[in-house]
Amino acid sequence: MDPLLLARLQFATTTSIHFLFVLVTLGLVTLLLYLQTAWTITRKPAYERLTRFWGTLYVINYVLGIASGILMEFQFGLNWSGLSRYVGNVFGAPLAMETLVAFFLESTFLGMWIFGWHRLRRGVHLALLWGVALTAYASAFWVLVANSWLQNPVGYEVRDGIAHLTDFSALLTNPTLGMALGHVLAAALLTGGMLMAGISSWHLIRRTPDFALFRTSLRIGLVAATGAVILVQGFGFAQFGAVGPVQPTKYGSEAAKDAAVADWTARFGPGDYTPPVLANGGLGFMILIGLGLGLLVFLVPLLYRDWLIRLRFPLYVLLLAVPLPFVASILGWLAREVGRQPWMAYGLLPVERAVSGVGGGVMLVSFLGFSLLLGALTVANWTLIARHAARGALDPALGRPPGAGPAGPDDDLPDDAFDDAFGNAFGNVSGTPTDQPDRSRYTPAPA
Repeated sequence: MDPLLLARLQFATTTSIHFLFVLVTLGLVTLLLYLQTAWTITRKPAYERLTRFWGTLYVINYVLGIASGILMEFQFGLNWSGLSRYVGNVFGAPLAMETLVAFFLESTFLGMWIFGWHRLRRGVHLALLWGVALTAYASAFWVLVANSWLQNPVGYEVRDGIAHLTDFSALLTNPTLGMALGHVLAAALLTGGMLMAGISSWHLIRRTPDFALFRTSLRIGLVAATGAVILVQGFGFAQFGAVGPVQPTKYGSEAAKDAAVADWTARFGPGDYTPPVLANGGLGFMILIGLGLGLLVFLVPLLYRDWLIRLRFPLYVLLLAVPLPFVASILGWLAREVGRQPWMAYGLLPVERAVSGVGGGVMLVSFLGFSLLLGALTVANWTLIARHAARGALDPALGRPPGAGPAGPDDDLPDDAFDDAFGNAFGNVSGTPTDQPDRSRYTPAPA
């Protein structure tokens, strides 16, 4: 058993699975900002109900995502001691900033937001959610600052065999950072929008009592996903021009590749400095999925007079397409990480010098143990999300007034009230306005 291979497999597993949690966190918090801001401005209860519903799914994903992030940090320390020893003075600086932002500020804001319902003023409560979102973006920024340094080491000098940071500003202007950050944030919004559109489609297909609410969230999710996929494509293709000059073996010309390999052979000895085929294969499939999701733009016009819902077939398409942003994001992340092989820090630290000096048996136990834990977290996350999503937005637990119990079966809408709501959601063919039932537990879609 090759310890290096097992360490690389564990790194790929932990970072990829954690990245799935990150995508949902960043995507949903952006959409929550819109929902709660609209509720604060318009005072329409429908926006409050939607904020509570999607906020519940966000909190579930965030909590379990934190656990997956802790496991990822553990595998760094256990498997890559050479990385910490050689470049820790540089690589650790942005990671320390991310830890302060994510585990202190973001978690504090989120805790106050969760327990601040009906205790804080609307504006203060909204400000807390903005704080959660901004610190989440800042966390993603610092993680990509650290990762971009591994892709293209800058602003350092080597003294006594250890890299030391000499120019902090160089980390922030790294050419591998800007387009990658835009690409990741857009991919997260695409993922969140598709998740919102897919879950809403499921409820609209089933014609649940909170039909009008999910009609609204379908529109929000689809428009957000459509705008995001355009940004994903733009930032994605722009990376080729930024990354090619600094990573010639990934996207550079043949002459640049040959020059880089000759330099590395002189410095580190003969070896295979060509990235694995997996990197280009994953990149190709990611591009295909991204281009396919670009077809969402043709669904947006169907929102007019609710043709998207009337036809029903597009609802099934949106539901089945929910996994695609996740698959594309993992393929893109693998292309970015595998594409810099065989380097842990590109052109500076080979992976065989970064791995910890442990035996294959120990590394295998570590790999299996971490994989089982991450698998359990993933299954628990999506089981809880599916369960709470299936309950609908009628009366989410998050934000329920103190002392108020959950809505019981007797509190559901009667059939005639549902028929009125269903007719209003589709639009009245005769042109006569359809009255909504005046029920405290049901709110029509906001205009």
